Amino acid sequence: MTRMRLLPRVGAVVLGALVAIGLAPASASAHPGHEHDPEFRALLFTKTAGYRHDSIPAGVAMFEQLAAEHHFELDHTEDSAVFTDATLATYDVVIMFQTSGMVWESDAQRQAMRNYVAGGGGVAAIHNATDMGIESEFPWWDELVNAGAHMPSHSPGVLRGTAKVADPNHPSTAGLPDRWERDEEWYNFDHSIRGKAHVLVTADESTYNPGPDAMGADHPISWCRTVGTARVWATAMGHPTAAFSEPLFIEHLLGGVRTAAGVAPADCAATVDSSFEKIALDSDTKAPTALDVAPDGRVFYTEILGHVKVFDPTTDSYSVALDIPVYSGGEDGVVGITLDPAFAENNWLYLYYSPPGTEEINRVSRFTVRDNTIDASTETVLLEIPASRREEPGHTGGYLTFGPGGNLYIGVGDDTNPFHSSGYSPIDERPGRDLFDAQKTSANTNDLRGKILRIHPEADGGYSIPEGNMFAPGIEKTRPEIYAMGFRNPFRFSVDTDGTVYVADYGPDAGSADPNRGPDGKVEWNIIREPGFYGWPYCVADNIPYNDYDFATGTSGAKFDCANPINDSPNNTGLRELPAAKAAEMWYGYGPSAEFPILGTGGSAPMGGPVYRYDPELDSEVKFPAYYDGKPFFSEWARNRIFSFNLDDEGSLLSIDPWLDSVETLAPMDMRFGPDGAMYLLEWGGGFGRDHPDSGLYRIEYNQGNRQPVVKVSARPLSGQAPLEVTFSSAGSNDPEGTKVSYAWDFGDGTTSTEPDPVHVYTRNGQYNAQLVVTDETGKTGAANVTVTVGNTAPEVELVSPVDGGFFDFGDTVPFDVRVTDPEDGEIDCSRVVVQPALGHDQHAHPLDPINACTGRFQTIVDDGHAGANIFYSVDASYTDRGGDGAPALVGRDMAVLQPKHKQAEYFTRSMGIRVVSQSGAENGQRIGDITDGDWIAFDPVNFTGIDQVSLRASAPDGRGGSVELRAGATDGPLVATVPVPSTGGWNNYVQLPPVDITDPGGTTELFVVFRGAMASPFDLDSLTFVGRGVAVGDEQPPAVEVSGVDDGASHGDSVDLTLGWTATDDESGVAGTEAMLDGAPVDNGAVVPLHALALGPHELVVTATDGAGNVAERKVTFTVTTSLADVRALVDRFSGEGRIDRVTTVRLRSALFAATTLTSAGVTHGAIRAMELFADTARRHVRDEQAREVLVRDAEALVAEWRG
Repeated sequence: MTRMRLLPRVGAVVLGALVAIGLAPASASAHPGHEHDPEFRALLFTKTAGYRHDSIPAGVAMFEQLAAEHHFELDHTEDSAVFTDATLATYDVVIMFQTSGMVWESDAQRQAMRNYVAGGGGVAAIHNATDMGIESEFPWWDELVNAGAHMPSHSPGVLRGTAKVADPNHPSTAGLPDRWERDEEWYNFDHSIRGKAHVLVTADESTYNPGPDAMGADHPISWCRTVGTARVWATAMGHPTAAFSEPLFIEHLLGGVRTAAGVAPADCAATVDSSFEKIALDSDTKAPTALDVAPDGRVFYTEILGHVKVFDPTTDSYSVALDIPVYSGGEDGVVGITLDPAFAENNWLYLYYSPPGTEEINRVSRFTVRDNTIDASTETVLLEIPASRREEPGHTGGYLTFGPGGNLYIGVGDDTNPFHSSGYSPIDERPGRDLFDAQKTSANTNDLRGKILRIHPEADGGYSIPEGNMFAPGIEKTRPEIYAMGFRNPFRFSVDTDGTVYVADYGPDAGSADPNRGPDGKVEWNIIREPGFYGWPYCVADNIPYNDYDFATGTSGAKFDCANPINDSPNNTGLRELPAAKAAEMWYGYGPSAEFPILGTGGSAPMGGPVYRYDPELDSEVKFPAYYDGKPFFSEWARNRIFSFNLDDEGSLLSIDPWLDSVETLAPMDMRFGPDGAMYLLEWGGGFGRDHPDSGLYRIEYNQGNRQPVVKVSARPLSGQAPLEVTFSSAGSNDPEGTKVSYAWDFGDGTTSTEPDPVHVYTRNGQYNAQLVVTDETGKTGAANVTVTVGNTAPEVELVSPVDGGFFDFGDTVPFDVRVTDPEDGEIDCSRVVVQPALGHDQHAHPLDPINACTGRFQTIVDDGHAGANIFYSVDASYTDRGGDGAPALVGRDMAVLQPKHKQAEYFTRSMGIRVVSQSGAENGQRIGDITDGDWIAFDPVNFTGIDQVSLRASAPDGRGGSVELRAGATDGPLVATVPVPSTGGWNNYVQLPPVDITDPGGTTELFVVFRGAMASPFDLDSLTFVGRGVAVGDEQPPAVEVSGVDDGASHGDSVDLTLGWTATDDESGVAGTEAMLDGAPVDNGAVVPLHALALGPHELVVTATDGAGNVAERKVTFTVTTSLADVRALVDRFSGEGRIDRVTTVRLRSALFAATTLTSAGVTHGAIRAMELFADTARRHVRDEQAREVLVRDAEALVAEWRG
C-alpha cells in the first residue's frame, strides 16, 4: 500500500481549502469512470516565479491523460498555499513541473516541503525544477533534487542529441533504447552528481553542442536518489512542447513519477558511493598480485615473491597457505591464481609462477588445498611457457581464470624488451636482437607468448585442446593452445558466462605520435567473442598502424597493413600470413582521449575486471544490485580508479561510468566477485618497490543497512626476542553510524583483552596473529589482524646510496651501498642482500635484473625515445634474515626513487593554479601554462647531491616574462635557485635558458617550483634540466691505500707486537669507508696485535676502501710469524711481568731455557731437545694462565720439531 492510502480522508475544512485553491475539480476530472481507489495521489505544481516554459500546458495535459489511463489521482495547481503539512500529507508524490524561481511564498511553505520529504514523501522534478535558481535563497532544494549541483547554462537552443541509458532496469528507463536520440535543450550542471545520486540517463555531448559550460564525458541528465525515506526522481530533459507528445519521453516521466510515488519498486542507490562499504580483510600484504574466491568464501591470493595466502571468513583471519620458491626478476614471481570450477569437491588450485633456477620458463601448475594450506608435493605441471631472463624484459602476463566448459584461460605477455625502440613497436630484426622483436612472440603463431591461451585441464594432470581455438591440433607452425594472439601484455581479463573475453592490453610508451614510426603510446580494452589476431606489434587501438623500421640503419618503411599483416621477421617460427587485425573496443593514451575522455589523463595501466552476474535467488545482504548485471568492470592501475562499462543490446561498449570515486583506491591489482555477490579487490598500493604498507585485500559490499565497524589496528614493536612487550592500538576504529563500540583482542597465544589499547607480553617464541574485533551497539562486528614475531627481530636495511630523490642521466652507471643490521644474524652475508633496480614509468616500475651484493653498481638503460615519457628509476634493497628459534625469517627493505636530470615540467607530483596545455613546440607536446603569480608545481622526492646548476626551457611573448623560484619543502621554504625568464619572442618560441647555480638545502625534500610574474600568464615552462654528476659514477678510479706497521713478505718473531695501520685517499669523490680483515677477522685501524696471539706461520692483512663513487680498492699484506729461543725467553719475561706466571715457575722455565741455549751453542742438539721438553712439561703443569701456557708449549714444541729436522 502507498503511504497515502494509510491516511484518513481529509476533513471538511481541508476539503474546503482544496476547493478554494482549485484542486478538487482538477482531481475529479483526472480519472472519470474509475470506481476503484487510485494507485496513488499526485500533486502537479507548475508555478513559475522566473522563466516560464511554453511547454507547461502540453505537459499538464499529458499528466492528466496519464492519470486517467493509469488510474492515479492528480491535482494540479500553481497556488503555493497548498504547501502545508496537512495538505501535503494527502499526496504520495509532488511533481515539480517547470517550476522556476522562489515559488514558495513563506518560510512556513518551505518548511512544509521539508517536513513532507522528512516524512517520506516522493518528489519528481522535471526540467526547470532542476534549475529553479534559488540555490542562494533555499539551498535545500538543489541539495535534495540535484545532490548539490547547479545549472549554469544549457545548449544553445533545442538541439538533436543522444541520451544513453545507464540503467535499463529502472521503471523510468526500462523501455528506452540504449541510445536515445531526441530534440532537447540540454542542461549543463556545475559538476556531475554521480556518486551522490543514481544516474539513469546521461547526455552524450559528442552528439550536440553543449555550449561553454560543457560537462564532458560524465553528464547525468536523469537520475534518482533516496533521501532518508523520501524518494526523489529528476530529469533535466523536457524543454520543448513536442517532448510531451513523445511516447518514449512520456514513458520515462510516468516511470519516474510512479517510482517517486512509491508504487513501482526501484533501486536508486546502485551508483551512490555511500551504498558501498569497503572492508579491509588483509592490510599486511606484500606486493599482492592476484586472487580468487572459493565457494565457501575463502579468498586465496598471491604475493609476487612466493606467498599464497588465504583469508578465512569464519575467523576473519589470514595465513600463508604456501611459500613457493620463485625467480623474481622483472615482473616474474607468483603472478596468477585461479580455483578449479569443482574446487568444492576436488580442492584444486592453479598457479602461474616462475620457478627458480636458470631455465627460462614460467609454469602453470595445479596444487591441492588441504584446509587452509597448500601441499607443495601435490604440484602437477600443466604447461611451461618460454620466459626470457636475459636483459629482463617484463611483460609476464600470467593471469588465470576459468570459463565455460571448465576451460582454463591463460594470459601471456610478449616477453619483449621495450626499452630500445623509442617507445614504438619493438621489431628489431638484427642478429642477436631477438629479445627486442615482438614478431618472435606476439605475432608468431608457433609461440605461446603475447597470447590468450585456452586449455582444458584433465584429471590426470594433463590438458586437452577445446574445440574452437585459433588453430586446431596438427596445423604446421601453430600452437593449438592459442585462443587469441597479437597482444603486448594482456595482464588482466575476465571470461563471461557465455565465453566472451573482456581483456585489457598494455601498450608501448611513446609520449607522442611520429609519422615515421607510429602512434603515441596506446592501451586497449578488447571484447573477444571468437579467436583472432589483435594487432601487436603491427597495429594498435582502432587499428592505427606502425611503420616498418630498420633498426640497423634507423630508417622507416611503409605503414603496416592491418587488414593483411605479414610476419616476415627472421625470428618468426610460425605462419607468415596472419589474419586481419581486430580493432580494440576502447583505447586511450597518456593525454586526454578524444574518444573516451571519461578516463582522464595520466599513466596508462589498464586492468580488465570481472563481469557481474546478478542472481535474484542468492540470499545475500552484500550482493551487488541488478543494475550491474552484465556490466564489465575495469580499473586503471596508474590512475587509481575503477570504472563500470555499460554495454548495448549488441554487446558493444555503450558508455563508461566512474565507479566509487569517493573511496580511495591505490593501484587496483585484481578484482573478482565472490559467491556472496560482493567484490573482492587487491590493491598493489603506492610506491615502486615490492612491499607497500598501503597494499591490501578488501571486500566491497553493497550495503543499504547498518554498516560494520571500521577496524584499525597497529602494534609496536612487531618483532623481537622474548619476553616481548607489545603495545597494541585501536586508534581510528569506529562505527560509521556513530554508536558506542566495544573491543575484543585475541593475542594469538591464548590470552585476550577488552581494552582499546592494551599492552601484552609474549613469553614464547613463535609468530602470532593478534586480532581485534570491534562490535557496535547492534552487535555487528568488524575485525582486523596484525602479525607479531617473537624470537626473531626484523632486519634494518639502509640504502645509503644512491640517495632518495637523487638525479641521473639515462646511460649512467649508478653505485649503490646497502647497510644491514640484524641482532640475530650478526655479521651480514651480502649474498643475501637483494638490490632491485627498476625503470619507473608513471605510477609503476619495470624491475630489471636483481643484484645480490651490499655494494656495487648498476647501469641505467639508454633509450632516447623515452625522453618525453614520465620515466625514472627506483632502487629497492632488501635483506631476508635467517629466522630464529621457532620464529620465521623476516625481511627488511629500503628504497630510493631517482629523478632524470632532464625532467618534463608536466610530470609534477602536485600543483596549484597552473594548467597542462598542449603545444607543438614543447618537447613532449605539452607544457605548463595559464600561470599566475604564486602558482606552483612540485616534484617529490628530490635530493641535490652532486647537482650544481639548473636550467629551464621556457617561452614568453614580447612584453612578458618573470622568474621561477626553486624552493625546498614548501612554497616559502629555503631558496634553492631563482631563474629569470625573459621574453623569448612568442609562446611557441622555446629557449633553453642559461643555467644558474643552486644552493643545496641538504637531504631529500619536496621541490616546489614557484612562478613569479607581474601579469597573468607571464610565461610557459616546458622542462627543467639539472646540471651536475648527480648520483652517477663520476670517479672511475679506486682510492689509494697504504698499510703501515708491517711489510709485505716480512717475518716477525712471536714475541713482537705489531701496530697495524692504514690510510686511504681519493681526490675525486673522497673515501666513503674502509675496513680491514686479519685472517678473515675484522681489525681496527691502529690496532696493536701481539704476534704470540697469532698462529705460527703465514698471515694475511686485507684492507678494503670504498670511495664516494662506489669504487673499491683492496691492499693485501702477507707476513709470517716465527719463534726462537730468544722469543720464548722474551715471552717468559713478559708473562712473568704481567703476573701470568708465578715466581717459582718462572725460575724453572728460565733454567730450562738456559740449558737449551747453552747446549744449542755447544752443538748438543739432543740435550737441547731434552731441555725444551722439560720446559714444555713445566709449562703444562705449572703455568695457570691458559693463553700463556698454550703459547709457551706451542713454541717449545715448534723448536723441538725444528731441531729434530
